[in-house]
Amino acid sequence: MRLVVFGDTHVPSRASSIPEWVADVVRDADHVVHTGDFDAESSYQAVRELVPDVTAVAGNMDPASLGLPDVEVFEREGVRFAVTHGTGPVASYRERVVDVGREHDADVVLSGHTHEVLDETVDGIRLLNPGSATGAAPATRTTCYELDVADGSVDATLHER
Repeated sequence: MRLVVFGDTHVPSRASSIPEWVADVVRDADHVVHTGDFDAESSYQAVRELVPDVTAVAGNMDPASLGLPDVEVFEREGVRFAVTHGTGPVASYRERVVDVGREHDADVVLSGHTHEVLDETVDGIRLLNPGSATGAAPATRTTCYELDVADGSVDATLHER
């Protein structure tokens, strides 16, 4: 199964739209995850128009009216995923997202917030942060992850421009 993970889009406050190449990657996915910080209801709706079935969590810049949860958990192909934005101080970011993984017995935690790409394993929990799909500051590039999930394993490919 092909899972695409993106987030920290910050449309319209830091970017005017999601780049077309990111939209193309998202459209071709079997399942899509957004790690928070849509920034506005119109941005959330634009993503829903790309893919009606998206797993999404609330970011610290998202309006409460979106009604998004702080954490979502799902399983695909024998891999348990937890999704969180990771809101809070950067200094304690890893500990926070690892704690979410522990709390939800996740194999992989998909998170955002820092706008920095991350692929690291801590205490047996893989942490993946796709960076910013629009290159929103403080990101220095536009990125998203494509995950190939099969038979209990995850192969991650970073797309960037």
